[in-house]
Amino acid sequence: MDATTLGNAIAPLNAVLNFTSGCFLVAGLIFIRRRQIHRHRKAMTGAVTASALFLVFYLTRFWLTGAHRFAGEGTARIVYFSILFSHMVLAAAVVPLVLRLLYLVRKRRFRVHARWARWTYPIWLYVSVTGIVVYLMLYQVYGWK
Repeated sequence: MDATTLGNAIAPLNAVLNFTSGCFLVAGLIFIRRRQIHRHRKAMTGAVTASALFLVFYLTRFWLTGAHRFAGEGTARIVYFSILFSHMVLAAAVVPLVLRLLYLVRKRRFRVHARWARWTYPIWLYVSVTGIVVYLMLYQVYGWK
């Protein structure tokens, strides 16, 4: 298997990891609203794990295959790059935010954690969902060149 084939095989795995992270995030929100702290912790650990694995595999895929050219045209191109740009900016921003949340939990500063989570959660969920959209548009709907 050559590098390009391996890199392209990683792309759907990354979409699954984004989906998994998003599911864990939604479950985590439901659990914390129900005051099911233990379940919330497990769900959020799953979200962190899926997101960390995504990052490792994404960097591996990028190293193997580089950037891909979006094949769509016109409005589809504008929509794709708008989503991609917001996804990339917020993905970079969410990493230190999540690390801050983990630090606050470790220090048992749960009230401060909750305040930070109100901002971090929607960003993280947006990044997970738009990651799937970017994958679908790039690989499934329009193909890449």
